[in-house]
Amino acid sequence: MKHILVLGVAGGSVIKTLVDEIGYDGKITGIELDEKVIELAQSHFGLAQIKNFNLIHHEAFEFVLKTKLKYDFIIVDVFQDLHMPSFLFETFFQHRLSEILNDNGYILFNTIILDEKDNIRNENYSHYVESEAYVVHRLPRSEEHNELLIIQKKRIVS
Repeated sequence: MKHILVLGVAGGSVIKTLVDEIGYDGKITGIELDEKVIELAQSHFGLAQIKNFNLIHHEAFEFVLKTKLKYDFIIVDVFQDLHMPSFLFETFFQHRLSEILNDNGYILFNTIILDEKDNIRNENYSHYVESEAYVVHRLPRSEEHNELLIIQKKRIVS
């Protein structure tokens, strides 16, 4: 993988895991909306010292709409406290993620499940995405309320 996009950087734990624990040395672009969080992540968690990391202050939805780049791996980790913005599950957003994801690329979608409604939301989303072009794996309860969705974009042979 040459280029990873992280939507929702927060304190940077995902970035630190990629660089420090996995040893990833390709390009990482991080998108974060909250300026105060960006300041904290850079000053207290050392994100400013990571040479292959570019942190952009932007809203995730708008960035995904506007970017002209393509990515090998997209991590969706967007939360507002314990709430997930509804745009993350909308068809238009999923189509746009598909357009900026390279063939054989992956999306790692970190979701929160607090009740049965959230569980049904993830179930419906998984069924919607699963197709000839995608394989979806659900990893339930990676932490107390988190469920990871791993979406692989298959290579389309013309």
